[in-house]
Amino acid sequence: MSLTRKALLWASTNAWIRENAMRTGFVRRSVSKFMPGERIDDAIEAAKVLKPARVNTILTRLGENIADIGEADEVCDHYLKVIDLIAAAGIDSQISVKPTQLGYDQDPEVCVKHCLRLIDRCEQTKTFFWLDMESSPYVDGTIALFKRLRERTPHIGIAIQAYLFRTVKDIEELVALGSAIRMVKGAYLEPADVAYPAKADVDENYFKICARLLQDDNVKPGALTHIATHDVGLQERLLKVIADRKVSPDRYEFAMLFGIQPARQKQLAATGARTRCLISYGEFWFPWYMRRLAERPANIGFVIRNMFRA
Repeated sequence: MSLTRKALLWASTNAWIRENAMRTGFVRRSVSKFMPGERIDDAIEAAKVLKPARVNTILTRLGENIADIGEADEVCDHYLKVIDLIAAAGIDSQISVKPTQLGYDQDPEVCVKHCLRLIDRCEQTKTFFWLDMESSPYVDGTIALFKRLRERTPHIGIAIQAYLFRTVKDIEELVALGSAIRMVKGAYLEPADVAYPAKADVDENYFKICARLLQDDNVKPGALTHIATHDVGLQERLLKVIADRKVSPDRYEFAMLFGIQPARQKQLAATGARTRCLISYGEFWFPWYMRRLAERPANIGFVIRNMFRA
């Protein structure tokens, strides 16, 4: 792992840096590259703009590890509102929620209760529910939560991180269930005995896992592969796998982040590949922002250019 990436991931967890950076004008301006605004209305409007290009969306409110169990009620109520706003707007959009936003740290059963409320509303409105993944200590608990909720509905997915050594084994258990899996590379600072430190190894593991998910046996009801990467080279390698194996278009989607390679997103959608843009919003954006910079340190140049406009 490069020193720049390691420093950015460390900064994402530093409270002093977070509090000071969030008050800095140039940082607030530069983060707008990756999110349309802090309000849910901003995210909904951005999703509407993408609709004509056939780029569908996932909406996620930033934040994790709430401090008080009472906050989980507010988060759940917020997402219930989001689901209703999606239906009213007539957009093909989904929601993605971190378990620690719903009280997992304080009481896992409260988290389950809130997830079930959201799933019920999603099913009523034909919206899809994603469980986002957090750092490695949460992987076992998040997968267990997913399996429990998967018994209730097939309209639920889970984000899985390619940089973890354990992921190859985890994928086999999820394939056996018939699972919607959003494959991401991973964006937390992890110990070297838990995750691949070298980008090349992460990329190769990502390809290997996605190719596995695109095999002919991963067709149980509920199975879906989200190819969630901005790496065009990886996308093209996997498009070749899809073409060679004649993978049905309803078995996979490409997923990318708001503000990153928007032309590529529209290009994929124009070819007929199902494509989603994950739109983040909310006030607690700093840790997420640092992780986005760490994924592609070249984005620091964007921040520096904004610095001189401060």
